[in-house]
Amino acid sequence: MAVMNLISAVNHTLDLELGRDESVVVFGEDVGLEGGVFRATVGLQQKYGEKRVFDTPLAESAIIGTAVGMAINGLRPVAEIQFSGFIYPAYNQIISHVARMRNRTRGRLSLPMVIRMPHGGGIKALEHHSESLDTLLGHIPGLKVVTPSTPYDAKGLLLSAIRDEDPVIFLEPSKIYRAFRQEVPEEDYTIPIGKAKVLREGTDVTVVSWGAYVHEVLKAAELLAEEGISAEVIDLRTISPIDRDAILESVKKTGRFVAVHEAAKSFGPGAELIALVNEGAFLYLEAPPARIAGFDVTIPIPRGEHHYFLDAQRMAYGIRKVANY
Repeated sequence: MAVMNLISAVNHTLDLELGRDESVVVFGEDVGLEGGVFRATVGLQQKYGEKRVFDTPLAESAIIGTAVGMAINGLRPVAEIQFSGFIYPAYNQIISHVARMRNRTRGRLSLPMVIRMPHGGGIKALEHHSESLDTLLGHIPGLKVVTPSTPYDAKGLLLSAIRDEDPVIFLEPSKIYRAFRQEVPEEDYTIPIGKAKVLREGTDVTVVSWGAYVHEVLKAAELLAEEGISAEVIDLRTISPIDRDAILESVKKTGRFVAVHEAAKSFGPGAELIALVNEGAFLYLEAPPARIAGFDVTIPIPRGEHHYFLDAQRMAYGIRKVANY
């Protein structure tokens, strides 16, 4: 069993699938020769050649449009968008073709393709490099949207995404690309898309998060435990589809619910999760569900980003209010 960080787990997984399935191709801006801006694809072009791992022009719409044509014609493209904030030129392709092809052809055609991208902030990057687009992408019917929080999950979820017969958006939290290492099996394994994971058992309040924030939530749960508050922490892992059963089962046990996410609060995933809880577990609630989320502003430039992103102390403050209601 190898010890990997999240970025090396992604690289390992792409290597595994390129070697296993000749229909898999990997491409994007600086993906080939340079190995990607974060080195997620380093060494892959040298190993598999320029026909299977290659660089593209700086043209996001063309990258995704090309992937659509490839997927229709029997390939399994893994397209990289260099940062999630660069997705906007490709949004037309995603909305108009990627998400609709199975429906448009009444199931005759599907698009087995993955769109990978670094996601979220916290690395003091430039404008457009720290976007949290959970809602923008999760709202589109026909897409699956996945975000791992550990190297182990990154491999299992990415393997599932590449092998899926429908398009998957794979959001990689850039803040934790190299934040820690974890043992990851080198052999083949998958994690089902659409299944959340209980990371910490608790009895007083259910806290759901995903991506980089999962680790701050776990720290917040430790702080609250010192006060006698038992928080159950769930890693959503898949923004769409949501694992409704896991959330409702937990809330029926704890009677309280908090959603924590990096994206702006208004119209964010937390609102959808609260609606889910109200519809499915209202009679079990002992406190109003709450959202702890980003502010409704553009992500600040590097010097001011610490005002936007939540830490364990701020998360604990919000969770404590719900637990003590």
